[in-house]
Amino acid sequence: MTTKRLDLPVEGMSCASCVAKVEHGLKDSQGVQAVAVNLAAGRANITYDPEATTTARFVDVVRSLGYDVPVQKVQIPVRGMSCASCVEKVESALRTVDGVLDAAVNLASERATVTALVTTPVGDLRRAIRDAGYEPLEVAGAAADDYERQARQREVQTLRRKLVVGTLLTLPILWGSLHHMGLHQIWIPEILKNWYVQLVLATPVQFWAGWQFYRGAWAMARHRTTDMNTLIAVGTTAAYLYSVVATLAPQVFYAGGLEPQTYYETAAIIIVLILLGRYLEARAKGQTSEAIRKLINLQPPTARVVREGGREVDLPVDEVELGDLVVVRPGERVPVDGVIEAGRSALDESMITGESLPVEKGPGDEVIGATLNRTGAFSFKATKVGRDTMLAQIVRLVQEAQGSKAPIQRLADRVAAYFVPTVMILAAATFLVWLLFGPAPSLTYALVTFVAVLIIACPCALGLATPTAIMVGTGRGAEHGILIKSGEALETAHRIHTVVLDKTGTLTRGVPAVTDVRTLNGFSEAEVLRLAASAEWGSEHPLGEAIVRRAREQGLDLARPDRFDAVPGRGIDADVAGQRVLVGNELLLAEHAVARDGATTAGVQLAQEGKTPMYVAVEGRSAGIVAVADTLKPEAAEVVEALRRMGLDVVMLTGDNRVTAAAIAKQVGIEHFLADVLPEHKVDEVKKLQAAGRRVAMVGDGINDAPALAQADLGIAIGAGTDVAIESADIVLIGEGLGGILSALKLSRQTMRTIKQNLFWAFAYNVALIPLAAGVLYPFFQILLNPVLAALAMAFSSVTVVTNSLRLRWKQLGPAA
Repeated sequence: MTTKRLDLPVEGMSCASCVAKVEHGLKDSQGVQAVAVNLAAGRANITYDPEATTTARFVDVVRSLGYDVPVQKVQIPVRGMSCASCVEKVESALRTVDGVLDAAVNLASERATVTALVTTPVGDLRRAIRDAGYEPLEVAGAAADDYERQARQREVQTLRRKLVVGTLLTLPILWGSLHHMGLHQIWIPEILKNWYVQLVLATPVQFWAGWQFYRGAWAMARHRTTDMNTLIAVGTTAAYLYSVVATLAPQVFYAGGLEPQTYYETAAIIIVLILLGRYLEARAKGQTSEAIRKLINLQPPTARVVREGGREVDLPVDEVELGDLVVVRPGERVPVDGVIEAGRSALDESMITGESLPVEKGPGDEVIGATLNRTGAFSFKATKVGRDTMLAQIVRLVQEAQGSKAPIQRLADRVAAYFVPTVMILAAATFLVWLLFGPAPSLTYALVTFVAVLIIACPCALGLATPTAIMVGTGRGAEHGILIKSGEALETAHRIHTVVLDKTGTLTRGVPAVTDVRTLNGFSEAEVLRLAASAEWGSEHPLGEAIVRRAREQGLDLARPDRFDAVPGRGIDADVAGQRVLVGNELLLAEHAVARDGATTAGVQLAQEGKTPMYVAVEGRSAGIVAVADTLKPEAAEVVEALRRMGLDVVMLTGDNRVTAAAIAKQVGIEHFLADVLPEHKVDEVKKLQAAGRRVAMVGDGINDAPALAQADLGIAIGAGTDVAIESADIVLIGEGLGGILSALKLSRQTMRTIKQNLFWAFAYNVALIPLAAGVLYPFFQILLNPVLAALAMAFSSVTVVTNSLRLRWKQLGPAA
């Protein structure tokens, strides 16, 4: 069964209980396998079977729950259509694009009208039309990438307007109510003391500024459920209606022997303070996804493409096709991924790989889209465009990570599912207890405590505690070339006990070179090297490539082998110019009963120097040894020492023999190493460490080490280059440097520390203040929590959580390269 993933934007969620409702609603949909809703990002990440359901169905589900999914209508002029079958082809092509809800094509006007999620790039729609064989023309003003920023700006502007108007109306009410608070020495205009004037001022605050709470509460009520909007709406309405009755029908209170009292200022101030909290929270949340916007903005809007006759044309980057020849001048950014065909330059890749030094590039070298061309001009052939570019993969990976959940969030989700109904029951019980057993005027005390409990218990901070930290943490990692696949990976990383480092390409540069050629039985150095290189002709093994490269550097005449057999974990068996040549380790020679003739001593000596001895035998006789060394990365020893200082056990894994492995391990300061490990046995070594009770992080190149990366508790692919190893690794380090391992683990620890701080304060806040709001201290100290103070505390608890998460943006991670 094929599955797809969809990032569905959801508007209107305000707390953890909203998240739980959207998740449950989507999970109950046919064909859905997994759902993760992120409150901070305002997105639902859905894994589903595309044959069983559609994007439109998800939109209907979310809207039926009382929330909204923002969509866009895009009209794209299309050239090249001539009949009804053309219309059908274009419509079908558009409907296959992720996020498209509907597509209609008008042949007469040559225009396609597409209804899609606002997060669906218009470039994807144009590409689908082009792939169907037609020509899409320019679309004015369609920039889906700016949706989040525009939506956040609209939200901030709306909240600011309501906050300003609400404050201007509330201040006179508060001034007129100061005498209720015992502040008789303050001069108050008589008109402001008038309850009818306060009613006129409070009503717009209650039903215009606070309308969003009623709208949310009503949406929940239609589904027989509740959320934080319910708490605010019920609490402020109770205070408002109590005051309206006291104003318009005071005889109701007199008949019961009570003195009428109003709480207009309580209802109005609560709404204004909550709006203030929402406003500050919206502004802060806008900064959590800043890293994604920075990445998206790295790609230039246009590309200079060479067309027929050598003519250079500036095209929108969405229109660059595979195989196009693209020209880049000094100071410009590379528009898409490709391979240089002519010219040389130095490129600044720090924004993608985290490596600070410019990289020299020439013909045959790969270039990454969005990197900055520092010096010379060059032309390159486009090899990856659109969603396949490395930048697009990085953005998609970070977005998926930001939409995912860490296991630690499950506790918050479970609590949130029962929290609001429990608070409603507690508030009702508090009201009854004060009404029946409280001192006179018991109804007033009952109302105050009822409203305070409802307002203080809104679970906003609980819903924001984890997702905001994950969003900032994953974004911060992306800026350093650290791509974290999920919140689960981020959480797992801080629990690691053991780091297993693959040697080749991880601790070493991965580009071995021939260092020594030893001869036996009358063979010359040139003959040994020529035969070994001829046997290795066409080999993809790094050691074989090193031998061939050295032979060509010396101008030796190589012969293509007549037969070539690779022996995994041993070497090669080939026929060269009528002679059988073996090139490999001692096990290969032993299996073919070849006498070493003193080669073992030389091999041990070379191995002790950290070199890999490749034994060469010709026609069953030892001919010599070709020694190959893969030099260590300069920071290897420093990083290993830093990992040990972090309390981690470091293990090296290599296919080299034990003597060579010991030499390398000694150079970098690793005490524990596993040698003679065949590629297919790496996963077994990881399992052994796990069986011993260790949580293992496996660091490898993400390709040869894929099974071990997948088996480990945490797989880290290092130096993955343009082939981001998304499938096998949990964390992908774009650069070749080892420092990214330290930065990734440090980021995980910082993020988890922040999440725990957030959850602690969110839980502690509710646990401590709900009893206070209910009045448990009144019998002992005559202390009651004013509902206004409850609103102030609730509003700023959310702001505190988001602000604490934003501190991650300025934490030092150390070099990622």
